[in-house]
Amino acid sequence: MRSSDSPDRVDILHRAAPLHDIGKIGIPDSILLKPGALTTAEFDVMKTHTLIGARMLANGRSELVRVAELIARGHHEHWDGQGYPDGLKADAIPLDARIVAVADFFDALTHDRPYRAAWTREDTVAAISLRGGNHFDPDVTAAFIALNPATIPMASVA
Repeated sequence: MRSSDSPDRVDILHRAAPLHDIGKIGIPDSILLKPGALTTAEFDVMKTHTLIGARMLANGRSELVRVAELIARGHHEHWDGQGYPDGLKADAIPLDARIVAVADFFDALTHDRPYRAAWTREDTVAAISLRGGNHFDPDVTAAFIALNPATIPMASVA
């Protein structure tokens, strides 16, 4: 975060971040809980959770809900422009979404899923490091790694 960011801004991000996947409520359980790899068509449906979530949070009156909307829509955008739903690139991706993207990736990979076992923290941090500058904002990646994620209690990550 920049020095001009206030503690209130950090608090808003902390409170808005858990809503990043709210749009998954609109994804069928047959896709969400599928034990194997998704087909291209299933993955296309899964990708709509970003748009569903953004629509659910649209027109929020509070800054918290407006930030949550940006995060819900943008947390799968990639620094190199290869993400979804809008193919945004670099600084066009809202900073809050870039931060949550790294935290979400860490959380997702370090927990068991129906389709794969959890990765170790070390392997996950290595994967994040390798993706800095293409998938993830390189500055956000460096800041995350500087936190030494191996020492962060799991309940604090996502």
